[in-house]
Amino acid sequence: MTVALFTHAACLAHEPGPGHPESRDRLVAVQTALAESEFANLARLEAPPATTAALTSVHSRSYVEAIFAAVIEPGRTITLDPDTHMSAGSLEAALRAAGGAIAAVDHVLGQRARTAFVATRPPGHHAEMDKAMGFCLFNSVAIAAHHARAAHGLRRIAVVDFDVHHGNGTQAMFWNDPDLFYGSVHQMPCYPGTGAASERGAYGNIVNYPLPPGAGSGEYRAALTAVLDALQAFSPDLVLASAGFDAHVNDPLAAIELETEDFAWTAARLLEAGHGRLVSVLEGGYHLDALAESVAAYLRVMLAEETAHD
Repeated sequence: MTVALFTHAACLAHEPGPGHPESRDRLVAVQTALAESEFANLARLEAPPATTAALTSVHSRSYVEAIFAAVIEPGRTITLDPDTHMSAGSLEAALRAAGGAIAAVDHVLGQRARTAFVATRPPGHHAEMDKAMGFCLFNSVAIAAHHARAAHGLRRIAVVDFDVHHGNGTQAMFWNDPDLFYGSVHQMPCYPGTGAASERGAYGNIVNYPLPPGAGSGEYRAALTAVLDALQAFSPDLVLASAGFDAHVNDPLAAIELETEDFAWTAARLLEAGHGRLVSVLEGGYHLDALAESVAAYLRVMLAEETAHD
């Protein structure tokens, strides 16, 4: 087995508007980094579109229908919230992002790969049941978690979110389900304002470790270790990662000071937590060089793990 990489050219066609930090250049930077010869063994697969049934496993039907019904002329955008916009290519991009996460789950649980990385956009973890926000249209990682249950009969699913911004949408979707675990390390105060340590979920199934601006590797690694200790106690059937790389010291949208090596360390810890089985879904990361280098470091660990098994 190898590491599966899911992406799609349609994800380049989502255009939130001039100067928007969530630009197509993010995905281009990731794809360029992963085109290097050291990543030749990645199993490169096209992300399929998600079905309406998959979307409505976490989103309200009225919200999904409203997104589908949006009519956008080429070259124009519409505003869904102050940070979140749709262009003519946005719907297919968001469908491919959610569908890629679903396909990655199928690939890993079907034993066609031990690990999978979904390099798509727009991101998803801020999207709530009936609302787009924070650059996100559909909550891909939550959709994938529900798919793992519905299609594969798993019960206890965990999402670990290391994006610098708290995944308010995923937390809200998991809040009332004792068999869904959400653990997050993020900056606070910071957008979207959720993620206090006191936010524990209806069954203690939410674990938040907020970090102050200026926190570095030591604080981050201690916080993620605490999240993974809680995850071990939860004993999930599958671990998914909301893989945001915007806690990098060079990222312009926040003030956590991680280095590229911290994302390699994160990959190794998550592989341990998932017993070698892991699905990672790209979220944030807005400094192009830092994003490309950090994703490459993360996947380098995944490939090394596969080589060790072969």
